[in-house]
Amino acid sequence: MTTPTDNAQGRVAVVTGASSGIGEATARALAAGGYRVALLARRGDRITALADELANGSIAITADVTDRDSLVAAADRVAAELGGTDVLVNNAGVMLLGPFSSDQREDHRQMIEVNLLGALTATEVFLDQLKDGGGDIINISSVAGRTARAGNGVYAATKWGLNGWSESLRQELLPDVRVTLIEPGVVATELPGHITHAETREGVQALYDKAEVSADDIAEIIAFVLARPRHLAINEVLIRPAGQL
Repeated sequence: MTTPTDNAQGRVAVVTGASSGIGEATARALAAGGYRVALLARRGDRITALADELANGSIAITADVTDRDSLVAAADRVAAELGGTDVLVNNAGVMLLGPFSSDQREDHRQMIEVNLLGALTATEVFLDQLKDGGGDIINISSVAGRTARAGNGVYAATKWGLNGWSESLRQELLPDVRVTLIEPGVVATELPGHITHAETREGVQALYDKAEVSADDIAEIIAFVLARPRHLAINEVLIRPAGQL
């Protein structure tokens, strides 16, 4: 990876959904680059173990992006214990694919609340800290934010919404806060395991079992984006496995 062109020592990154997958990998990559990381997730045991492993002043905060009060409490802790936020990685997300029907209505609501409203709420809560000295927002979207397919309509809708909001936010916050949209294709993570529609879960899991792109690959790209000098903004990165349509 290209040598960073800025000094991340002393900088603070908040990563939502940090207990697994891209969130965990990003936390590791940023910590290796000199960031202290506030690890946010619902699974407190996992992020506590990760913070202990990083052993660099990073902290674990049990929080749910659908619960604004928990995010406000998290922001207060980050300010008090780490001195404020320089980077927010909106990674928390669920991919509950399946045919559009009333049977999936709870899945639909959960995806909207986590994938879209969760990112909006986290950004709103941490925004004042990010503006204080120039910050970065990394929004984890998906190829599904560009191309919808049968069975992923509501998931795609949350990602299309995230894409549109990110572009508007980019324009509102420049030049003080850089906004970058990361759009991965198939990545080896635990996302398929959350799908409640059995037939869909089996098909998607078979695809993910063959995934050639790892969470570490995505984390490396995020670290590269953040390491660019402040006069340069990489606003959008679309990433697919070389063989993915």
